Order: sequence, then C-alpha cells, then structure tokens
Amino acid sequence: MDFLDIELLDCPVCNGPGLLEEENGWCMYVMCLDCGSQTAEIAFHSREERKAAAQSAADLWNMGKVVSPTPGS
Repeated sequence: MDFLDIELLDCPVCNGPGLLEEENGWCMYVMCLDCGSQTAEIAFHSREERKAAAQSAADLWNMGKVVSPTPGS
C-alpha cells in the first residue's frame, strides 16, 4: 500500500523535504531529509490502522508539530 495521496508540506524548521517513514511495522512518522526534525511516532496495530497512522503523522508534520535535533530550533 502506498501513500501517494498524503500531502507533506516542507519542513517547518528548515523548509527541507519530508519523508513518511514506517518503523518495523508498528508506527509511522515524518522526518526531514535535511535537518532530521521529526514528528512523534504514531502507533498502529493492524493493516486497517496503518493508513490512519500515516495520515496522522502527516497532519502533525503539516501543522509544524515536530521535534528538532538542532538546539534552539
């Protein structure tokens, strides 16, 4: 299953590209390919919940709710 219909805005910290990631089949998050900022991990427990978790991670990203590894960002 792909998530081509989920829109990701540029990184709220550095304006770099975001990438939707799946972590070992249990959670989804979005991470910036430039600065490493990322959203919280959104857990899922079934294939049905996977798409909703991906959309939730994208929504957090698009709202600017990220953790940045850069001090003071």
